[in-house]
Amino acid sequence: MALKGVYRFIAQERVHFGKLAGDAVLEEAVLRDAKRVLIVASTTLAEKTDVVTNIERKLDSRYADTWTGTREHVPRSSVLELVSYIREVQPDLIVTVGGGTPIDTVKVALVGLAENIGTADELDAYYIRVKQGGALEVPPVGAPPVRQIIVPTTLSGAEFSNLGAAVDPKTEIKHLYTGHEVCGDAVILDPTACLHTPEWLWLSTGMRAVDHAVESICSKAPQPFTDATCSRALGMLASSMRQTKADPSDTDARLQSQLGVWLATTGLGRIPWGASHGIGHQLGAVANVPHGHCSCVMLPSVLRYNFETNSTQQDEVARAMGHAAGPAADAVAELIADLGMPSRLRDVGVTREQFDAIAQGSVHNVFVSQNPRKIESADQILEILEMAW
Repeated sequence: MALKGVYRFIAQERVHFGKLAGDAVLEEAVLRDAKRVLIVASTTLAEKTDVVTNIERKLDSRYADTWTGTREHVPRSSVLELVSYIREVQPDLIVTVGGGTPIDTVKVALVGLAENIGTADELDAYYIRVKQGGALEVPPVGAPPVRQIIVPTTLSGAEFSNLGAAVDPKTEIKHLYTGHEVCGDAVILDPTACLHTPEWLWLSTGMRAVDHAVESICSKAPQPFTDATCSRALGMLASSMRQTKADPSDTDARLQSQLGVWLATTGLGRIPWGASHGIGHQLGAVANVPHGHCSCVMLPSVLRYNFETNSTQQDEVARAMGHAAGPAADAVAELIADLGMPSRLRDVGVTREQFDAIAQGSVHNVFVSQNPRKIESADQILEILEMAW
């Protein structure tokens, strides 16, 4: 048989969409008979909007506390702080509210809880490694003592995977962690909860979702299921994000983007992605570039670098985004421009002096090792960085 493979579904029971977050969270808490619900969110969401307080009020006596110690790019120290706090509060359910930062913080914290981790060095035993020859070593992780449900307020897509990432500050490398039950057991897509999200963050994380879909379709090992969902996602995201740019108050457009993210992430952690995601991890770790902006500045260049290897798949991406068959980089670059997002490394504060650290940290990245056009040296990554400069 020419076509064979395995698609793995994550341990996610439900997706609520078009419901108010507080109502859906209470519904989940009642369903689980949860009596001590811990909310994890950013300080901004908790203190400067009503998103978190509305959930707290709805939970009433089931509400235990809110933790706001998340930090951008998820340093290991913030993960361990949350691990310690969860052990102290002893919740029976975690509600994560926000974007990729709180979601990944909780995911890696659940790995820590599952494996009784207490120090940063102990996390070393559980991140995904690239072995000699390119195969992945995925350490087994047990079931955490508590599950999370997620109310996303960006379009990062972290809510639809069981992969989490955290930065080792000593090496400036972002490592990936996974476990079957570290994902959200339920996801709640409430577009009204996203009205406070800054425009740059909403649209740039939407480009992150585009990156998810593109690298799934253009993968070295694509699958029919993800090709179908991701192609549909690209059309939904391109249209709805342009509409949100024109009218930020359009909650129908925001919900269409959220649903597009759901479709775009069917390949997340299950289809081999490529260098856009992999190099993007190091842009964040080394140069503090936000995740969404990483996709804006890297995806077109990676597509051009890979074109000779996957031109047919790139034709599919271009068509899904409303273009005639051709380099997908052009369709992606046009959307980035229409959304007013940065398109070059220099636009997001990356300096040439940082190139070596970015390249050295990227060469052993899980996603870089799976790039459709094989990447074996830091020099090849430097070539892509120059294209993106």
